[in-house]
Amino acid sequence: MAAEAKDNASLSSTSRSEQRAPHFLQDVIFHGKFKLLKALTPEENVHCRHGLYFQDGQRRVDYILTYPVKKPGSGRSSRQSVHLLTEKAVARSLRHVSHSRGEQLHCHQAPKTKDSAASQSSPAADVELGCVGETFNGQEDHKAFRREEFEGKLRDMGLELEKDEDTKIQGVGFVKIHAPWNVLCREAEFMKLKMPTKKVYEVKHSSGVVEKITSLVSKVLEPLHPHVEENQPKNIKHLSHTFSREKQHLFDLSDKDCFFDSKTRSSIVFEILKRTKCKAKYSMGITSLIGNGIYTAAYPLHDGDINEESAEPNDRKLLYEEWANYGVFYKYQPIGLVRKYFGEKIGLYFAWLGLYTQMLIPASLVGVIVFLYGCATVDDNIPSMEICHPRNNITMCPLCDQVCSYWKLSSACGTARASHLFDNPATVFFSIFMALWAAMFMEHWKRRQMRLNYEWDLTGFEDEEDHPRAEYEFRVMQKSMSKDPKSQHKMEKLTCQDRLPAYMTNLVMMLLMIGVTFAIVFGVILYRISTKAALHMSSNPTTRNNAQLTVKTTAAIINLVVILILDEVYGAVARWLTVLEVPKTDKSFEERLIFKTFILKFFNAFTPIIYIAFFRGRLVGRPGSYLYVFESYRMEECAHGGCLMELCIQLSITMLGKQLIQNNLFEIGVPKLKKLIRYIRSEHGAYKEEERQKKLQRYETDHFLEPFAGLTPEYMEMIIQFGFVTLFVASFPLAPLFALLNNIIEIRLDAKKFVTELRRPVAARAKDIGIWYNILRGVAKVAVIINAFVISFTSDFIPRMVYQYMYSPDGSMHGFVNHTLSYFNVSHFQDGKETMDPLHLGYRVEICRYKDYREPPWSDTPYEISKELWAVLAVRLAFVIVFQNVVMLMSDIVDWLIPDIPKDISLQIHKEKILLVDLFMKEEQGKFQVLENRGTMRDKANCSRSNNNNSSTLTHPRSGLHTNSTKSL
Repeated sequence: MAAEAKDNASLSSTSRSEQRAPHFLQDVIFHGKFKLLKALTPEENVHCRHGLYFQDGQRRVDYILTYPVKKPGSGRSSRQSVHLLTEKAVARSLRHVSHSRGEQLHCHQAPKTKDSAASQSSPAADVELGCVGETFNGQEDHKAFRREEFEGKLRDMGLELEKDEDTKIQGVGFVKIHAPWNVLCREAEFMKLKMPTKKVYEVKHSSGVVEKITSLVSKVLEPLHPHVEENQPKNIKHLSHTFSREKQHLFDLSDKDCFFDSKTRSSIVFEILKRTKCKAKYSMGITSLIGNGIYTAAYPLHDGDINEESAEPNDRKLLYEEWANYGVFYKYQPIGLVRKYFGEKIGLYFAWLGLYTQMLIPASLVGVIVFLYGCATVDDNIPSMEICHPRNNITMCPLCDQVCSYWKLSSACGTARASHLFDNPATVFFSIFMALWAAMFMEHWKRRQMRLNYEWDLTGFEDEEDHPRAEYEFRVMQKSMSKDPKSQHKMEKLTCQDRLPAYMTNLVMMLLMIGVTFAIVFGVILYRISTKAALHMSSNPTTRNNAQLTVKTTAAIINLVVILILDEVYGAVARWLTVLEVPKTDKSFEERLIFKTFILKFFNAFTPIIYIAFFRGRLVGRPGSYLYVFESYRMEECAHGGCLMELCIQLSITMLGKQLIQNNLFEIGVPKLKKLIRYIRSEHGAYKEEERQKKLQRYETDHFLEPFAGLTPEYMEMIIQFGFVTLFVASFPLAPLFALLNNIIEIRLDAKKFVTELRRPVAARAKDIGIWYNILRGVAKVAVIINAFVISFTSDFIPRMVYQYMYSPDGSMHGFVNHTLSYFNVSHFQDGKETMDPLHLGYRVEICRYKDYREPPWSDTPYEISKELWAVLAVRLAFVIVFQNVVMLMSDIVDWLIPDIPKDISLQIHKEKILLVDLFMKEEQGKFQVLENRGTMRDKANCSRSNNNNSSTLTHPRSGLHTNSTKSL
């Protein structure tokens, strides 16, 4: 602070002259002055060499703007050229000192001297430097003028700017922005930021049995906590209050440099950048300027390098060591430090992801137990034993026309045994458990969210109306000008009628994209049908025997590849459709984009799975009357073990493929590839990475990082995974385990990406995860319905129950396989559909079997639906209704039993309100006492002054009162 005051005092003599100069001259003078200061005293300006401070080494860089720079093409060096241009600009400024500041910036007409005539005759003028620009075209002149105008507005707002065009990155100039103390205080008051006061209080915990158990557990889990130093004890908390310049005495301002941390400073500057508008046409703030190419990027700086060794605390390095490191995968996340560095919105995401991963641990354990139960009971499963029995000579009908032959049911032994691993009585229990697990997860997150709101001082935070987006204001301006060009300042807004074409386009395109998904699924169906027929025509017996497995696996892989490709396409389409709607605010834009993206990606990921679960094998027909596609392709049917095994294969390949390829490989490879491309384009490819890191300053290094694109992709991949875990968990009990393993890596992968691969995001305040919570609740509700249908219609659970309790002669499962197979007379095949190899089994087949509930050919109503099918269908529908109602009722009970706000948090919030009231009451009493003391002292002073006057009057010989009294005597 003393050094800063000294620098400010030494520079005060030139401040008046700088203020009278144009903004671009202020930059030049300021830049040159501190370059000289740095050259004279390098030991006092260590920090500026890292690019975190201005050239004075005192003022911290809070934000960076980058813009394209075209170096002069003359033989002189760039520094000499800029110096020459500056001299000319200063000379002309002195000649036209009588002109106004706006005239200097706009380069209006000057006195007709030689210089002015030369200026008028030049092809183009450098607007930013105010001199002849021999290498700049008109468009670049316009951009330079727009930059100068915008930067002038920023200076008017109180920000301090410093330019740097002499960088090691060719063609890029940097504008360093610093927010002084008065600006920070003003904006903190406008933004209603809660800041810690001097008042601290002790957070008392209850001394009950639960608290003792919690304390014991925390001691046991102490090695799992990250080694992050806390500035204050955990049981001590500062009383926070909305910042006010009138009540600065309530806050601890002993160290003003640290009162507003780096994330708060950058968010304040970003708020100013968003709302600062130029007078130039269609200038709507920094977002519009970046979109029009006036600036190329805007970002806050990381607070240091992850490899640097310095005495100053480096939160980024600490995050890298204790969070973005695969070696600490078993530890808890330092959520408090994440919030301190990246802001509340990103902190809430990682807190949610961490809680979701923790909740997957019990789900994974139960899923593994269910799977092991299936493995342990596979040898005792009577239906699979009957299928695998060597004396089983049941002859099955061909699986396709002509090229497929009759086959023995015993050849499906492996599929039947594998199906039991995922289709057993424990599956029903696991479905109910996962529904309750989802409800408990949602309730646990609400409690965790409230605790974080209390710890982060967000209890009274309300989302404020965001600034209108630049695109929205541009459309409003166009609308106003189209109606009446003279009424540009009239307040207008976009109505539903204005957005009607965009809404219609959205509806048509959404339906079209969903139709594309259905068409691709249908194409994969045709691939399976045709490939199966081709493999059965093979002369190799191994190929024919493994045709089913080959077709299932390759079709699932094709589905995965198509899903990965369409995910990228649908993401771009959803953004394009949202842009067409022209939402008013960034929040509205984000919510609409999330909704469209989720709908398209949900259909893309789950349509193939839904087809296998609910439609495959049910639109087949029967032998002699099959259902055909394009009059030649017979609809595919499930294997004898049921479609649940195929559903499991499809689900596992899609889930694991998306996690390994899309979520992990793409997240690692794509940012590194983009960073490499930017690095090569910057003409620095000859440098090695270590040399480049040493030579580039902080703002130059951050320029090579990937821009932050928001949390939507991160949330989206986890929501889709949540769908895999809950929607079809009845068919794949190991889904929570694979999700858990993926998320353990995902947390550290995302952490490393945020710390090392991305530019530092602007800290955003948020008290919840927004629309994502509603999507999670919706997925959890739909999961109950889908699992009910999977158990009822996809698995054989209901048919087994019906047989055991209604048709079994001894109440066991013996005879179940024969009960589910119908008879068909091969002479009833349609012409041209019978097999070409009727003697494939070594004998002529007259009667074959197929899986269905139909009357035999010798009955009075051959091939008609039997009464057993109606009984099974009735039980299935009843099970769906009962399952849904019971599970949802249990979920509602869990929701009711678990309060949203923890009791200790509600007590602490109430205590904070009382302490705040006491604090302000004491402040008011103190003010009243001060005023009262001042009044008393004033009265005493008046009395003493009056007494002095009286005494002087009585004793003064020449006073009027003395004379009168003498006369009266």
